[in-house]
Amino acid sequence: MEHIVYTNGLKKSYYSKGKTIEAVRGVNLAVRSGEIFGFLGPNGAGKTTTLRMLTTLLKPDAGEATLVGCDLLKAPQQLREHIGYVSQAGGSDRQVTAWEDLLLQGQLYGLSRHNAAERAKALILALDLESVADRKASTYSGGQRRRLDIALGMMHQPKLLFLDEPTTGLDPQNRARLWDEVRRLRDNGVTIFLTTHYMDEADALADRIAIMDQGTIVAQGSPKELKRQVAGDLVLLGLEENGSMSGKALQLLKTQQYVREAAYEQGKLRLYVHEGEATLPDILRLLDSAQIGLKTVSLSQPTLDDVFLRQTGRSLQDN
Repeated sequence: MEHIVYTNGLKKSYYSKGKTIEAVRGVNLAVRSGEIFGFLGPNGAGKTTTLRMLTTLLKPDAGEATLVGCDLLKAPQQLREHIGYVSQAGGSDRQVTAWEDLLLQGQLYGLSRHNAAERAKALILALDLESVADRKASTYSGGQRRRLDIALGMMHQPKLLFLDEPTTGLDPQNRARLWDEVRRLRDNGVTIFLTTHYMDEADALADRIAIMDQGTIVAQGSPKELKRQVAGDLVLLGLEENGSMSGKALQLLKTQQYVREAAYEQGKLRLYVHEGEATLPDILRLLDSAQIGLKTVSLSQPTLDDVFLRQTGRSLQDN
């Protein structure tokens, strides 16, 4: 499949308070045409810096990239004509209406007033902004503003749309609605490059994911492929006597055939087991016979947070 984004060794450093900070340390990405590509990681991982390089807002210190057939370093102006970018802060003018904002955006991209009006009308319908199109954006809800931001990013019909943390601050209903809009754009042939620190968002939306941490890519693949790397179902055990019994419990459980991986982390025993529902009673009986008391027990399927934990040794939720 054709790659619409390809990067090799992208790097970016900053100099702050007498120290050099490596924000992005050699990022390699390959995004396929027509997919939603999720860029997942904690705040401060380097996601936004990478995004700003790919959208020509920051010049890389090293590396190369090709987007929509354009060389990032040699043809940035040509590249801008083929991409859309919706930042975390958004780009709408709150003192004008959606209609006025979209018309201006279209004309800035060289559309005639007639063509800009036709395009604005289509986007207002597609993103369900009809009821507020003639009101100032300052009166919009958070979800309405984000849909207007996306409309502005789509005004020139880009082949590739960058969305930076598009649902931050939205309530669950508006998040779900925005997810539907993103899927609809993908189904209409737009490639979506989505940065997020929400695991459920990446899992629900993305066809493929890259997980970033401390300036590097630590995992890449489809959500299903990445979770398959985690060895089995997850059992979390909170012991009644964390310090004194944790070592004994860990050694006891490590010897069991059904336990694929075991570790004591953040005050809990973390086990990856084969067929968790079937083996959980065996785990409980084993601990009970060894007189090891439990405070909490949980069983779950692997999540993207488990992938992150496996790669980095810490939870994405704790960042």
